[in-house]
Amino acid sequence: MSAQVLIKEVALENVWRLRREVLYPERSIEGVMLTDDRAGMHWGVYLDNEPVSVISLFKEGPVFRFRKFATRAALQGKGYGSLLLGHIMELAGRLDGQSIWCNARTTARGLYERFGMKAVGKPWEESGYTYVKMEKQFKVQRMEIIPAIDIIDGKCVRLTQGDYSQKKIYNEHPLEVAMAFEDAGLRRLHLVDLDGAKAGKVKNWKVLNALAGKTSLVIDFGGGIKTAADVDIVFDSGAALATVGSIAVKDGSLFVNWLEQYGAEKFLLGADVKDEKIAVSGWLETTDRWVYDFIRDYREKGVRQVFCTDVSKDGLLQGPAMDLYKNIVGQFPDLHFIASGGVSGMDDVRRLAEIGCKGVIIGKAIYEGLITLNEIKELC
Repeated sequence: MSAQVLIKEVALENVWRLRREVLYPERSIEGVMLTDDRAGMHWGVYLDNEPVSVISLFKEGPVFRFRKFATRAALQGKGYGSLLLGHIMELAGRLDGQSIWCNARTTARGLYERFGMKAVGKPWEESGYTYVKMEKQFKVQRMEIIPAIDIIDGKCVRLTQGDYSQKKIYNEHPLEVAMAFEDAGLRRLHLVDLDGAKAGKVKNWKVLNALAGKTSLVIDFGGGIKTAADVDIVFDSGAALATVGSIAVKDGSLFVNWLEQYGAEKFLLGADVKDEKIAVSGWLETTDRWVYDFIRDYREKGVRQVFCTDVSKDGLLQGPAMDLYKNIVGQFPDLHFIASGGVSGMDDVRRLAEIGCKGVIIGKAIYEGLITLNEIKELC
């Protein structure tokens, strides 16, 4: 019977045991423990339920580092180490790492080079071994700019902090606006049915249909989605994703049913936030639900795309809620997190990219000319 090979996370006790056996047999278990081991991700190749190769991976912002790569002596050269190295390379890339590196013994340099790693700097001597830093740069995916079109009476408008009395009409023909975005190289569009949000049912589906039919933009559509019939209208009219916020707060069981019926990948979850707590009812009502708990609950249900709007920032052009977004990205590094609200220029966009946001929804800054389509073209 062939042996069963499995890659999975490893308990630290097993990491230390194999690390000592392979790398430092002269030391005690305590002598191979590192102070920050508990901050890492520890992976291993299991052969018939026994770890035979282990590695420790650490994330430092967008940069990953691995260390203490150890494969049982009798099984070296049989591909187990390569299998594990390939796994963490794929994992770091999937988590949007910019690069990955390690301090490698020069005797293992050939292995790392097979995975696209290159020597950086000069080798050095330490504890009787010669080491060199090996590094691999990943292709960095630029943060996606997602323009917003808000619709009232079929026209492109913007509100300030969700106040319908503070409405400004920017264009009576949303299709013209959407086509200009597409010509600038943008690929996505955040389309909001403000009439629908106010009425409690989808109203501007014809606008969605026109934009989806005459552009190639990937459109997420929200506003007034309260029933499965509304969800059907949104998808039948050409939206790639349905944007849901209030229902996910007020009727979580219904939203979970939709996730199961249509697939979690078909929804963009919206989180309106005030003082790190979820706000609903046109931002007039703040709940006791922490945004982190809200995101975690639905992430566990399969949701992978979330956008968050700090209601104190929206429409004011005074800068986004950087601390809030940094905290969210830090807690959920594998989330496709999109910032929303307060963007006042390209400096804000660059700062959001630096903290790890995957996308940013921008409305007023574009319509007021603070971010131009030419600047957007340079990023696309």
